[in-house]
Amino acid sequence: MNDDGSPKIYLLPNLMTAGNLFCGFAATLRILEGALMAEKGINPNQLYHSAIWFILGACIFDLLDGRVARMGGHESPFGREFDSIADIVSFGIAPALLIYRIVLHESYRFGWLIAFLYLACGALRLARFNCIAAANIPGGDKEFKGFPIPAAAGLIASLTLFLLWWQSGEHTVTIGYGRFILPPLMVFLSFMMFSRVRYPSFKAINWRTKRSIPRFIVIICLIVFTCMNYEWMPAVIFIAYLLYGFLRPWISRKWKREIEEEDDEDELEHVESP
Repeated sequence: MNDDGSPKIYLLPNLMTAGNLFCGFAATLRILEGALMAEKGINPNQLYHSAIWFILGACIFDLLDGRVARMGGHESPFGREFDSIADIVSFGIAPALLIYRIVLHESYRFGWLIAFLYLACGALRLARFNCIAAANIPGGDKEFKGFPIPAAAGLIASLTLFLLWWQSGEHTVTIGYGRFILPPLMVFLSFMMFSRVRYPSFKAINWRTKRSIPRFIVIICLIVFTCMNYEWMPAVIFIAYLLYGFLRPWISRKWKREIEEEDDEDELEHVESP
């Protein structure tokens, strides 16, 4: 806080959060524009695909804002609150509205309730995170209790992209069998956001993280491979992260430290996280 009681606003971290918010806003606009076009009998394919990419772009901005803040030692209550507001738009409203328009409003009588359940669980999770973060619990940033909402939104968006590509190609909005997959997935992720399954935050991975040359090459190849197979590879990554939480209790501490970039002295403390 400044002397006059106003919060400190650090430029770079909050610019990243603003980018997150912009992507969520743009995704929501694309979905609404697509709905209006569909009402007029015009194919809204490009708009819905654009909305998916904006949601995935918001995931990247969300990944960067915290790391930029920690890199400069500029974490602040203002940044935490701003980040949560951006998250509810990008990872709550946008994915819920996307699935509602593509699947739920035609295939399910109470589809709006499924979309709202996901949105409500996301909002409650973010509110809980802010309360816990304000308590300054030591070690609370090492892991998440429950599936984080950015990963949930990324999984929904990337899986929708894959199903559209798999069913009819990139330039249609026919979801096919996805109407039997996406609604149950949204309900499951709503539960997972409040589950006791623990996920690594990977906050130990930052600009100073050092890796061997072979592993560095593997990471570069993985990034290139993901870009070349953008239709399905992002979904594989998010699904792998979801499953990792279930497998994590049976993984040795040595492997955990290798995967999560933990130091030997940084044993995971089982505390509540976002």
